Amino acid sequence: MQVYHCCPPGLCIRVRLLRSLPPRFKIDIRVKPGSHQSELAGTHSHPNNTSPYSRLTHYIVNKQLNDKERVAAALENPALVEAVEKCLETAVLAGDV
Repeated sequence: MQVYHCCPPGLCIRVRLLRSLPPRFKIDIRVKPGSHQSELAGTHSHPNNTSPYSRLTHYIVNKQLNDKERVAAALENPALVEAVEKCLETAVLAGDV
């Protein structure tokens, strides 16, 4: 699924999968190294994303996306829920789901 102008995209993907898959499935989302915005911000001098900052950011982003309590807390925020709903609505309209 491609995510269009959505913040945060990992949360949108997780919600879509949670709604689509039976509960017996374990969801494990991994951000591709070098693809996260904050990760890219710290790698301007490291085009191959091998900096310690890049590796640490990649680890933290993946850990946050797969932390059930953190995701549940995020989904209690009305502004984030609205952003996720808009993101998923845009994906449906674009035919990506």
